[in-house]
Amino acid sequence: MAAASERLDAPTTTPFDPASATIAVVTYNRSALLSRLLESIERMDPKPGHVVIIDNASTDDTTELVESFRERLGTELVYRRLETNTGGSGGFSAGMQTAYELGSTWIWVMDDDVEVIPDGLAKMGKWAPRFKSIQGRRYDFDGSEFYWQYRIADRMGIPIPFAPAGFDESGFKEMNSGCFEGMFIHRDIVSRIGFPDPRFFIYWDDQMYGWLASRQTTSVIVNEFVLRRTREIKQWDMGIRHMNASSDAYRYYIMRNRAHIKQYYRSLGAYNAPLFALGTTLTFAKELIRLAVVERTLRGTSHLFRGLRDGRRIARDRSWRPMPPLV
Repeated sequence: MAAASERLDAPTTTPFDPASATIAVVTYNRSALLSRLLESIERMDPKPGHVVIIDNASTDDTTELVESFRERLGTELVYRRLETNTGGSGGFSAGMQTAYELGSTWIWVMDDDVEVIPDGLAKMGKWAPRFKSIQGRRYDFDGSEFYWQYRIADRMGIPIPFAPAGFDESGFKEMNSGCFEGMFIHRDIVSRIGFPDPRFFIYWDDQMYGWLASRQTTSVIVNEFVLRRTREIKQWDMGIRHMNASSDAYRYYIMRNRAHIKQYYRSLGAYNAPLFALGTTLTFAKELIRLAVVERTLRGTSHLFRGLRDGRRIARDRSWRPMPPLV
């Protein structure tokens, strides 16, 4: 992996070409939501050069739905159905690999539970000459502004929950994280940090990928609304931000995948044992609050402990290696 000092920060005078971009979508058994996303892509102007759909072995009518859009989408559609459910992490890894192999200069990744604002690609492309790792903004299901934690406490490996949400006249803020619900990334950065790590399965994968990107280039979140969530999620409105409901699977991977983050930090010389342990403790406490306040139960704590236990095995694995760079 390239050293952080060899950064790719030089702006370019080359105009953004929408045909050089690929939208990569990961879906699993949510054809109704996927249909809304594809309909929004159909309305886009301009459109990307390719749309890649990674199907995590859905058992519903996803295949038939995708094929029904092949002629009407107005751009080249690439459909790849995986043999097993590899989780969001495996899906985004496959999606980014497919887009990269298509020769895409820009890769725009997203889940199936969003829709694209019609001029979303033009809004992202406006920033493409200046930056190579870009995050746009999203509307929530109810049309409100969705707040995303764009900065992490570096050595603790956890999001800073109340980082300032406002933008100044520059229209962007530097970030050191990432979110696969809208990450817009240049192939040069992908070449340096490799594809997303499928070992995460779900959770923390995009934060880690965004952190790796920020070590190579200036990563930014821009004041451009480009996506809208189409799925309502139970949440606790805290005023400044929301806390969403979760699941037993998420609780498990939230704690287990701390070990993968620890291994990445070790491999890059960024690991601080006391601070990282504090980050793990705060994560555990946050999940207890989520259970008690959002879901109004304490059932599910066993999955947190099980994740910690399995994470210890990962952290002790001397054969563990980060995802390799492509160049």
